Amino acid sequence: MSTPTLTWPVDALRTQLAPLLPGLGVEVAGEIDSTNSELMRRARAGQAMPTLLAAELQTAGRGRMGRGWQSGDGEPGGALAFSLALPLAPRDWSGLSLAVGLAVAEALHPDIRLKWPNDLWWRGRKLAGILVETAGTGGQAAGRLAVIGVGINIAPLGGEGFATPPAWLQALLPGMTAPAALARVAAPLAQAVRAFEQQGFAPLAARFNARDALGDQPVRLSDGTEGVARGVGADGALQVRTAAGLRMVRSAEVSVRPLAREGAR
Repeated sequence: MSTPTLTWPVDALRTQLAPLLPGLGVEVAGEIDSTNSELMRRARAGQAMPTLLAAELQTAGRGRMGRGWQSGDGEPGGALAFSLALPLAPRDWSGLSLAVGLAVAEALHPDIRLKWPNDLWWRGRKLAGILVETAGTGGQAAGRLAVIGVGINIAPLGGEGFATPPAWLQALLPGMTAPAALARVAAPLAQAVRAFEQQGFAPLAARFNARDALGDQPVRLSDGTEGVARGVGADGALQVRTAAGLRMVRSAEVSVRPLAREGAR
């Protein structure tokens, strides 16, 4: 990890998050392969302390299902990439990525929509993505170490390689920077994750559906099934009305796209 070039509110974040995450370490890298990859490496090495790791630039950012995630246009601060590692022991892990996305969207702007299961959209374009991974804690404590990665486009990205160019946060919030965005979302995210650990996703379903980008839209699943999206259930499953009836989509290996946006990245 290299030294950051921007000014980050490390001490303020540590103080703000300490009541929720005692012993939290807050770090910022100038350049790193992936914040999630780094924290997963630490977890596999037996390091299970709560950690917030942000990066000005990722060289090998990762998304869901093994996809890459472009971290800005190679300029520090063009995107915000950060990961939060903390031990979690929820009764049911279902819906965690949805809870994370909801917390980030609510902390940023009322016009941001949520696309099941892990993307934030603005005006039909991807603004941010979520990647949740877990690892064993290596000890006797219950639960696992959750590594929650968030990537947010801050400044415009070039359109190469995208059927639809991504959205960026400065279009909604002019002057927003990566450090300011992290300061804005970190505490609401930590609060949401702790609440999820105690209550699960069910209390959040209505709020998610209020921002659902797919609600009542014709969609196609990656297995070829077509139908109309009908929001998410109490466990975070996507409900799709198909010719064969209502299908509950729970597998993270199934992707879904609006038919009007077929082929978009």
